[in-house]
Amino acid sequence: MNARDGTVIVLLTLTALGSWYLARNGNDDSAEVTRTEYDHPGYYLKSARILGTGPDGSPLYEIEAARAEQGRDESILFSEVRVRYSPESDVPWRVDADTATLYPDTPLVLLEGHVRAVSAEGFPGNDTEIRTNVLALNPQTYIAETDERVQIRIGARSLTATGMLASLNDNRLELKSNVSGKFVP
Repeated sequence: MNARDGTVIVLLTLTALGSWYLARNGNDDSAEVTRTEYDHPGYYLKSARILGTGPDGSPLYEIEAARAEQGRDESILFSEVRVRYSPESDVPWRVDADTATLYPDTPLVLLEGHVRAVSAEGFPGNDTEIRTNVLALNPQTYIAETDERVQIRIGARSLTATGMLASLNDNRLELKSNVSGKFVP
């Protein structure tokens, strides 16, 4: 082996060591970027069922949804939603909607898209049905409210209005404005 071959071997060894060192430091940074790019901001559930309890800890209501997902702001977003009260609560209403949102630090459930509340009690032989696009529901106080257009049907009778405040536990309903109706004898 001559001096020239020795110099080539030393240069190749230094080049290999240098590229190994650079590759090792570069991989740490790119691995960190890749790891954070795919982190999910929260959880998600399919066929979700959430139970809400009353002041005494007994079941008060249940929220069923095809999907529930935690939002970036800690809210919970539901799709294909159904809210029902427990039989012990004596609240005869069931509420369905396309979506619902629960925000942290508030008991309100914001229901949106084809919101429909139905009760079989109150008028013998006729279901009471409330339809609107947006409804804020406080399931703990049984209060439902909207400022949107609302349609109420009781059998063949119907009312429309803008805005509504309903107390679901005692079947009281207050229409806010632009009330019109159709009553068939």
